[in-house]
Amino acid sequence: MPTEYLRSSSRPPAKRDLRERAARAEPTSRLVTIQAGKVSIRARLLDTPTADRIWRALPIFSTAELWGQGEVFFETHLESGRERSARVIVEPGVIVYSPDRDVIGIPFGRTPISKAGEIRLWSPSNIWAEALDDVSVFRTVRPGEKVEVRRVESAPRQGR
Repeated sequence: MPTEYLRSSSRPPAKRDLRERAARAEPTSRLVTIQAGKVSIRARLLDTPTADRIWRALPIFSTAELWGQGEVFFETHLESGRERSARVIVEPGVIVYSPDRDVIGIPFGRTPISKAGEIRLWSPSNIWAEALDDVSVFRTVRPGEKVEVRRVESAPRQGR
C-alpha cells in the first residue's frame, strides 16, 4: 500500500504548471510579432526549449544592432544553453537565439563572415522561430532603434 499512500498524498499541479503545460501542448499556435523601428514581422515559435523560455519571458524590449548588412540582433536577459540543433549557417526566415552572446538575431542576408551564397552567424545559435513574413524588411532598421517582441493573442474560439 505505499502506492496508495503516494496517490492520496499527491497534490494537484499548481496553476503555473498547468499554464506551462498548456503553452507546450500547442506549440504551433504560439505566434509573436517582432517590431524594430517602423518594420514588423510575425513569427511562429518552434517546439524547442529556447522557444519555451522566450515565450515565458515575453514581452521583450531591447535596442537594435546590426551585424554587417545581413543581420539585426538585440540583447535579451534570457539564459538558455546551446541546443544540439544549433546552427552557424542558416536560411533567411529563421529567428535565432545565440547563447554565447545572449542575443536574438534575425538573419536576412550576408554577414561579414559569410561565404558566397550563405548566411553565416557569429556563433552556433538555437533556431526558435520561423518568420511568417519577409525578413528582408529588416534591411531598413538602423542601430539604436527600439525593438519589441510580443505575443500575438489568438482570437477566442467560436462555440465556447
